[in-house]
Amino acid sequence: MKSKTKVVSIILFLSVFIMLFSCQKQKLEWKGTIEEVDGVIVVKNPKEPMYSENVVSLKEELSIGEAEGRKEYMFSQIRNIAVDDEENIYVLDRKEFHIKVFDKDGEYLRTFGEKGQGPGEFNRPSSILITPQNEIMVADSRVLHFFTLQGEFIKSLSAAKIQFFGRTSMDSQRNIYVMTATINMEKGTSSYELKKFDSNLNFLNTVASIPGPKAGEPFDPFMPLFFWKICENDNIVYGYQKNYELLVFNPEGKLIKKIVKKHNPVKITEEEKEESPGDDLPPLKYALSQFHTAFWTFSLHDEGRIIVQTWEKTEDRERYYYDVFDPEGKYIATVSFKFRPQIWKKNKLYTIEEDEEGYQHVKRYKVTWKY
Repeated sequence: MKSKTKVVSIILFLSVFIMLFSCQKQKLEWKGTIEEVDGVIVVKNPKEPMYSENVVSLKEELSIGEAEGRKEYMFSQIRNIAVDDEENIYVLDRKEFHIKVFDKDGEYLRTFGEKGQGPGEFNRPSSILITPQNEIMVADSRVLHFFTLQGEFIKSLSAAKIQFFGRTSMDSQRNIYVMTATINMEKGTSSYELKKFDSNLNFLNTVASIPGPKAGEPFDPFMPLFFWKICENDNIVYGYQKNYELLVFNPEGKLIKKIVKKHNPVKITEEEKEESPGDDLPPLKYALSQFHTAFWTFSLHDEGRIIVQTWEKTEDRERYYYDVFDPEGKYIATVSFKFRPQIWKKNKLYTIEEDEEGYQHVKRYKVTWKY
């Protein structure tokens, strides 16, 4: 009798194990396709991710910023942040025209930079990054400033010869990538372009180009633009918002991979239309789109994941959904955040967040991936 009971227990255990294993296998099945077309790897993703549950957990471990108190920890208008290999945090304050540096424990280290037109002085700083050569590069209107990690000024590069000087980045070979615009006055056309320059801002080649507004035609503030990020191997991930499509170029500018995902268009709300274009734009004729672009923007995880911010929100309308792709380009999961991820580095996530009073803080989270 005991032997029979034992056999039944083993059978039940094995049955449950097989059932759970089958469910897990089914849950992990990716329903997309990968094929090579004319030398380009094309990854086609379905609407549904591989994992149905949330695959990442965040634990806040650091918050920098005080509305009142010590001056060293107060911010006026955080524009951008950067993090070096020692986990020191660099905070670009656009309103104060300086950069504050904090160590990995959030302790204030130093401040450098000031308003002005001279070498290393800021006029309208827009972004900061740590270059692969461990220098600080600050984009400031039509100038690039370079500093040591200790805040000592190195040099400035003038971008006056570039017609429109937008977002910038740098690869390991000191090549500089810039979002520019070209305007053809005769034809009344324009285009936005991702251009590659050498370390002295001499033009090398155009990586990608999209059409811009045409003279005389109504302007759409919801028109699609493009975003890009440079990987550690100097490959470029590029996304044009018109389609849910991410293109990967090698350092020579050759297209090597295309990541595609099906998606449901998100309608632009009346509230969003009323908020745009804003009082700071010149009076123009507008033609507002009915639907948002295919995605908003994206960030790169230092382990190769691509995290794409969509226009979809949670039911409480307080969090945006983000699609997560693995290094191969497979759609792994969808997660939701109240904030926009800024930097993923060494299993940490760095963000810029506002409290209920609208005061900005720099926060760091410990990141745990569940797959």
